[in-house]
Amino acid sequence: MFSSIRVRLTLSHLAVIVLAMGLSGFLLLSFLERYFLQATEDSLAAQARITAQALVPGSIPKGPPNQSPSTWTDRLAPIYNTTQQQQLSNFALQTQNLTLPPEDLSSANTDLSYLTDASLQFSAQLDTRIRILDAEGVVLLDSQQLEQGVDLGADPLVAEALAGKYDSRTNEIGGETTMYLVLPILVEDQLAGVVYLSQPLSDITAVSRDLRVRWLSATAIALLLSGVVGLLLSGAITRPLRRLTAAAGAVAQGQFQQQVPVWSKDELGRLSRAFNDMTARLQAARQMQVDFVANVSHELRTPLTSIKGMLETLRHGAVEDTQVRDRFLETAESETDRLVRLVNDLLLLSRADSEALNLKRESTSLAELVQATAERLVSEAEAGGLTLRVEASPDAFLVGVDPDRIEQVLVNLLDNAIKYSRPGGGVTVSVLKEADRSALVQVRDEGIGIPAQDLPRIGQRFYRADKARSRAEGGSGLGLAIAQALVEAHGGRLWLESEEGQGTVVSFTLPPQS
Repeated sequence: MFSSIRVRLTLSHLAVIVLAMGLSGFLLLSFLERYFLQATEDSLAAQARITAQALVPGSIPKGPPNQSPSTWTDRLAPIYNTTQQQQLSNFALQTQNLTLPPEDLSSANTDLSYLTDASLQFSAQLDTRIRILDAEGVVLLDSQQLEQGVDLGADPLVAEALAGKYDSRTNEIGGETTMYLVLPILVEDQLAGVVYLSQPLSDITAVSRDLRVRWLSATAIALLLSGVVGLLLSGAITRPLRRLTAAAGAVAQGQFQQQVPVWSKDELGRLSRAFNDMTARLQAARQMQVDFVANVSHELRTPLTSIKGMLETLRHGAVEDTQVRDRFLETAESETDRLVRLVNDLLLLSRADSEALNLKRESTSLAELVQATAERLVSEAEAGGLTLRVEASPDAFLVGVDPDRIEQVLVNLLDNAIKYSRPGGGVTVSVLKEADRSALVQVRDEGIGIPAQDLPRIGQRFYRADKARSRAEGGSGLGLAIAQALVEAHGGRLWLESEEGQGTVVSFTLPPQS
């Protein structure tokens, strides 16, 4: 199951969502819980100060200094301050049976026994429990009137307060969390008693539980939605891949006509277009291979059939006729030479395809090479009523080429130009130097030109635009293909420009001498 890319994409998508929601929820809930605890502690500390100052005139409650919210609550300072104001505005302390010491003695009075008969009542319903302890840890006053007279000195938190230290803690008893806070009461730097406050954190617990439920619900909804989105997204990715896989399997079985639909312009769309281009090229290459084999078979069969027929004729008695014998032998020799040329051309193309041509590069004057090659074909051009001209650049420059191979290219191009030119026309060979120091050679004729529908296929092996004429003159349709292969083997490029009835220009470039 996990071998499917769709499953892996969906699961990885869900894993990211779970990780993000879990981390954000944990941080947010921890922050809020810490914030509420800090706000509750500060509220209890403020209530303890108010209680101490109301019950013990002249006392100085020792607790945390009044300050702005700590660093971790800086961003929530407005909410923090508002919470504190609301809590303190609801807090008012009323006492009964409280007899304060004389005013002239209150500043030095550390005896809080006068609180024993008093009782406390709040102006609002608050869960805070207030206990006033004397300097020995004995409860003098309890807002719930449950522990009056009880010695709490053994309580670690009370012990801290009796030592003059402010402290607080949070304990969970019986499934309920309660915050405890002690505040020493000092009168002229002497411990007079302790304000001991406790408040259940049921509200905070309820809020935290509600937030967790909401967070879990949001996580479940997010997982559901992300699962649906992940399935849709992974499906959109895997469907083209499945189509490509099926099409590739068909191509592997030889069905090169396979094409896959392209629905997008992204990486998958580009991959689909590349696959379609590949199968089109494979189909074209296969067709070329079939055509190549058929053409080779046809080219070989014609001279072989001719030779076989002549040999059979000679064997049946024509050998006695000297004229017939000599004519047949001359024809057989011509057909044999044609076969040799065809085989050599095919061998050359095969070597070029496998990049096995052994080029003997040497520093060569291209203009001189073109001139010498043209002079060899002047008689052939004149026999056809043509004028053969050479136009070389006045800048003499050298190229690093195999002169025999480039001569073969020039012979093939000039031979085609002469064959397809009208009597009275001309063939011009130009040699130019390009801006990048490469050489440009152009063979221009004034012949019949090439039809526009045939121009893209010129250069394919065994292809002839004028098949009847080419066969009559012994052409195999390999000359231009050989010329192109030799030019590309030198690192150059060959191309044609032609207009039917106006002539043809064949150009090729050669890189500069390194």
